[in-house]
Formats: sequence, structure tokens, C-alpha cells
Amino acid sequence: NAGWRAAGDAPWIVFLDDDVVPGPTWADDLALDLAGASVATAGITARVEVPLPADRVPTDWERNVAGLAEARWITADMAYRRKALEAVGGFDERFRRAFREDADLALRVLDAGWTLAEGRRTTTHPVRPADRWVSVRLQAGNADDVLMTRLHGRDWWRRAGAPRGRLRLHLAVTSAGFAAAV
Repeated sequence: NAGWRAAGDAPWIVFLDDDVVPGPTWADDLALDLAGASVATAGITARVEVPLPADRVPTDWERNVAGLAEARWITADMAYRRKALEAVGGFDERFRRAFREDADLALRVLDAGWTLAEGRRTTTHPVRPADRWVSVRLQAGNADDVLMTRLHGRDWWRRAGAPRGRLRLHLAVTSAGFAAAV
């Protein structure tokens, strides 16, 4: 929030993650995306590509990052109209991780009567190296799912186009392991 608020009176704010690689025609494609936006368009997302290893099965971490390619309103590369950000107050700072803050913002923008669009620009989101415990640490994001449910209701998953986690499968496996141990 501090960044976009300090950006002066620019009509559009583009959010880019520090680990993405914009495509070779990104700037021109962004200009076309913005020029084609209707007055009701609050935001325009890029197409995000996540390269996975071709010579082996992806790790859990790599599959997790690959999910970003399917995210509807990922702020790894998202342009938002300043007026829309101002209208909804920007990002909800209760989301302390880079997880679900983008879906929350998009749902609030849509609820305020704006539209969101998919742009033509492409961005690559490489999978950065991670240790073997990264998947365990990522479970902290489940708290953000609880906050999303509180803020947007039980159907937020459908509205945001967010995939459901594998909680039921995890509970079944844990229960089976516990039962086997008993």
C-alpha cells in the first residue's frame, strides 16, 4: 500500500513480484492492455507462466508455484487503476503473507462494481530454490483462507476461482496413520 500511495497521481499502478521475468514485449503489451481498458475496468492481469522441470516429476513446492499460472488475479503481474485502489482502500493489511491478499483485493474491487480483465502480456514466474521444509511453512497460509471466509463468505473460493486445498485428503491420511499407530 505504501508503494502505490507514494506513486504520485499515476492513473494505473502495476504490481510486479521481485522474482518474475516480464516477457520481451511486456511494456508494449502492457500499453495495449491499458489502452483497451473500459472505464469500468479496475484491473488487468497478465498471463503468468511457471516453467517446471521436464526431466523429472515436480516437487510439491514446484507444483505449488505452478498454481500461480492458474490464479485469476495474481498480483505477481497485475495492473490496477488508482481510482479502484483508492475506492476499496488498497490491500487489506491483515493479510501478512503474500497469499490471498490478491484474491481479497479482487473480490472487494468486483463487489464495488468494477470489472477485471485478462491482458495480453506474459510474465514468467520462475520457481526459486527452497529447502525441504517449505511446504510445511506454507501451511501458515491456511489462516488466510479462514480470514477470506470471514470476509467474503463460504463461496469465496468459487468467486475467486481459487482451487480448494487437499484438506480432506490430508485429514484422511493423518487419520489412517493415527488409526494404524493405535
